[in-house]
Amino acid sequence: MAIKGEIIKVAGPLVVADGMRGSTMYEVMRVGEERLLGENIGLEGDKAYIQVYEDTTGIKPGEGVLGTGMPLSASLGPGLLKNIYDGVQRPLMEIAERSGDYIERGLDVSGLDVNKKWDFAPSIAKGEEVKAGQIIGTLPESKVIEHRVLLPPRINGTIKEINEGKFKIDDPIGTLEKSGEETPLYIYHKWPVRIPRPYIEKMEPDEPMITGQRILDVFFPIAKGGTAAIPGGFGTGKTVTQHQLSRWSDTDIIVYVGCGERGNEMTEVLKDFPKLIDPKSGEVLMERTVLIANTSNMPVAAREASVYTGITMAEYYRDMGYKVSLMADSTSRWAEALREISGRMEEMPGEEGFPAYLASRLADFYERAGKVTTLNGKVGSVSVTGAVSPPGGDFSEPVTQNTLRITKVFWALDSSLADRRHFPAINWLRSYSLYAEELSKWFDENVAEDFTSNRKDAMRLLQQESELQEIVQLVGPDALPERERLVLEVARMIREDFLMQNAYHDVDTYCSIEKQYEMLKVILKFHEYASDALGRGISVEKIADLSIRDEVARMKYIPQEGVEMKLKEIYGEMDKEFKELA
Repeated sequence: MAIKGEIIKVAGPLVVADGMRGSTMYEVMRVGEERLLGENIGLEGDKAYIQVYEDTTGIKPGEGVLGTGMPLSASLGPGLLKNIYDGVQRPLMEIAERSGDYIERGLDVSGLDVNKKWDFAPSIAKGEEVKAGQIIGTLPESKVIEHRVLLPPRINGTIKEINEGKFKIDDPIGTLEKSGEETPLYIYHKWPVRIPRPYIEKMEPDEPMITGQRILDVFFPIAKGGTAAIPGGFGTGKTVTQHQLSRWSDTDIIVYVGCGERGNEMTEVLKDFPKLIDPKSGEVLMERTVLIANTSNMPVAAREASVYTGITMAEYYRDMGYKVSLMADSTSRWAEALREISGRMEEMPGEEGFPAYLASRLADFYERAGKVTTLNGKVGSVSVTGAVSPPGGDFSEPVTQNTLRITKVFWALDSSLADRRHFPAINWLRSYSLYAEELSKWFDENVAEDFTSNRKDAMRLLQQESELQEIVQLVGPDALPERERLVLEVARMIREDFLMQNAYHDVDTYCSIEKQYEMLKVILKFHEYASDALGRGISVEKIADLSIRDEVARMKYIPQEGVEMKLKEIYGEMDKEFKELA
């Protein structure tokens, strides 16, 4: 590492240095006497524009800049799970133990524990030909996840030596030979965060990511390897929705990136996640989770890097053959970091001051999601869900609009629903999923053959209700024909008894896909019986007063193990009560 130049200008997190000829784009720099971590984001003649990932207070012109010759990279190996990092993969728990509540400037900490020994068992033998990205062994990373040690993506050759035993991440586990040159092997490797990890083939997502949230799974499903956006104003439930997805989605690994969120919200995440019990394994959820925390009061430049750090970690576990779910909360704060850095670089602003390359940066991030055949032949996936925080809940602003062009699922949070205490506050008329038709075959084959038709029938009733509400506001519900009043009643049942779900209720927080199907089927069966009763001259008021109506409303609180028997009772009671109507 040698001095390449000196600082000539400091503008917040942006430092301009002269005498930097020979440095490269995205090269990691050490800035000033305190050796602050930075990244080269612009070159102009001998000048380099460096975004610094730490507070630049006290840095002044004339101080030196050191170039590392390496891009910003993540250390990928055992120890990522159960850890909490900042935006540039510095372990916050370790930093807290060393320096207290604040991160010391210029602190250089390894992203992985360099002292812990891991019990490595090779899956290859001496003399074996190995390809880039191949699994060369395994070790127990946590109580629920087996870590599959990967050969780095750009290395191949013949195994000259491979050892079994306990190793630190810096201890060689063997040697690879190619063309007479020997390369030591380790249980970890580094990868540039801005470069997608390679794979053999990207496949069409054909399996849903079951979330246990009724409005998502039934009406607006996301596929494993898919992308989704959750835009919404303050207090509409973006963070709670992502917590629910993290806890209940049927994926193997969770990467949660808090990029620019308020400190109190991120504190809640950091306190809650280590206590949450994983419903799959019975262990704590952190056994298969990586948390990246970069709050709004932390250096703005590190917020921009945090999403790349998170998606690189997600791709790493994908390459092992795992199904990974990444939550980014929120991409609006990340875009604001882009805007601030762009402004300090005096670039031409685009709409609302965001840089002209906002759309391409968002696309670069979301395009790294997908279901792929990895270099070692396994199938893995990364599903990305990004929260968007449009100012004032305005979905026409640039971040929301550019995100919608890229993602295939749109869960539109509605402040009016949140005000009415309807949660999840997802507007069923504004939301959509482009995976719904593709996944209908899976649902019909694996849940029930009428799953898709039931979903369409329910959505049709909700749309009819919306059209009728305009008339109701003018003349009142009593002026409507009986059949249209029945539509309003059944649509209300769908909204209140099916779509509303309590994230803090022990039973209702999660609903299996089988229970979701049966619940919706009961409501549609009620509509069928009620339509028949109307044909016999029974009024909507009498139908609404049936005691079975209350039983349907309580379906969501039936424990999972008692669902089948209880619903049989409801069907029997429904049949009996409608037959007795006269």
